[in-house]
Amino acid sequence: MTEQTSPGGLAERIASALPQTQCTRCGYDDCAFYAQAVTCGAAGINQCPPGGSEGIARLAALTGRPVEPLNAANGSEGPRRVAFIDEAWCIGCTLCLVVCPTDAIIGTNKRMHGVVEPYCTGCELCIPVCPVDCIELETVTGEHTGWAAWSPDQAAMARDRYEFHRVRKARDATAHADKLEKKAEMKLADLAAHSQHTDPLILDKKRLVIEAALARARAKRAGGD
Repeated sequence: MTEQTSPGGLAERIASALPQTQCTRCGYDDCAFYAQAVTCGAAGINQCPPGGSEGIARLAALTGRPVEPLNAANGSEGPRRVAFIDEAWCIGCTLCLVVCPTDAIIGTNKRMHGVVEPYCTGCELCIPVCPVDCIELETVTGEHTGWAAWSPDQAAMARDRYEFHRVRKARDATAHADKLEKKAEMKLADLAAHSQHTDPLILDKKRLVIEAALARARAKRAGGD
């Protein structure tokens, strides 16, 4: 079995044929998961609205499956839209920063956010999380839809930015876990000084709770490694 015909090789070629918007409209967590699902036959080749009809034709050529219309349950093909944030309404909640797959939104807590247009894939994931509805989508490609509204270079950049986004989130999660673990260890080392209680029985119960939490965290980390 060659790399071109192996499941892994086919999944990579399918992923490379996707627009990499990471919009999840295909029903999967990201473009890579959708590519894997198509490879193993769990998903149809017609579930990517951003790719549109040309995207379906590309996947048909790669998989040998017949071309079929875009599945309406996944959405419709349309022009590319970019998110814009209304400065007057933004409260700086940072919820949109968390969900943006390409880190196209910039800003900090309680400060107005903005969108770096070239990095925005129009995934729309920021829309439902905004508590004040200050994010709007504006069409930037006129009547051009699907791959006519999106280039291979843009797809490649979106994929690279998404990979960096995933690495950054994993790194931040590890750093946060380390911080919590060190805090728990410090508290455990001198529990009496970090508690309002003086009853030895209560302190012993709290010690057991903290030790159990630390044990779970370490086991989870070991399992992840």
